[in-house]
Amino acid sequence: MLKAGMPLKPCLINYPTMKTKPDTIAQMSQYLGLKNLALHHTELIQRAHEKQLGLLDFLEMVLGEEALRKRECSIRYRIGESHLPRPYKLLSDFDFGFQPKLRKSLVMDLATMEFIKHQESLLLIGDCGTGKSHIAQALGMIGCEQGYKVLYTTCAALIGDLNSGVFEKNLLKRLRKYVNPDLLIIDEMGHDRLELQVTKEAHLLFKVVDERYQLNRPLIFTTNVEEKAWAEYLGDPVSTRAILDRIFHHAVKIEIRGPSYRQHQGMELQKKYEKHK
Repeated sequence: MLKAGMPLKPCLINYPTMKTKPDTIAQMSQYLGLKNLALHHTELIQRAHEKQLGLLDFLEMVLGEEALRKRECSIRYRIGESHLPRPYKLLSDFDFGFQPKLRKSLVMDLATMEFIKHQESLLLIGDCGTGKSHIAQALGMIGCEQGYKVLYTTCAALIGDLNSGVFEKNLLKRLRKYVNPDLLIIDEMGHDRLELQVTKEAHLLFKVVDERYQLNRPLIFTTNVEEKAWAEYLGDPVSTRAILDRIFHHAVKIEIRGPSYRQHQGMELQKKYEKHK
């Protein structure tokens, strides 16, 4: 048993006998969790020779490569955990020219993720096919890249999940899944009227919105349902007013009015094939 003041004996690690230094470097790198160095040490050493790097420059290069790979792995993990749908949406792929009424400067300001730091939410409301979901998902991707924990869900999926939690008596556990992330994206409220009966559970949506509101955790909400129709859609006027009150208190409202890009793409495809007739 160790006692206070007793000197610690050196920890001896019994590495397998290695015949060459590169093998030893790989073994020690693997043990220390330096995965990039373990895999690419020969290449890094060769690059150092070619550039005639000094010891400090070489150390900086090795640690820089290791940090870069670790960051890339972390981003991939956060994107996977976010449940953002594939194919992933990027702002660089958004056609701002097709929606001239949408201010590109506003969206690019939001892409800095300052709204998360300021604990502000986003409400994207407007016509179908105008790019609300694209923008929401693209901002979610940027959030993952900047180190935030992001979770994506559709409105119907969220309420369906919480409804199951009521029957299975684990509602609080399921609620934490939606309350804990730095950014929650609730997409497509009103997307499918066949889900109307499922989503008539405004009190469950209120629980998520209210808890995030109390904790100053932002969300992105997209819908094609006009404000005055929310109560009808969610089936509870009282809870709906409370939801609207909390969403609008610290939220940037972005209205996107214009033609459907999906419809435009469908028409372009039709024209393409008509040319070959």
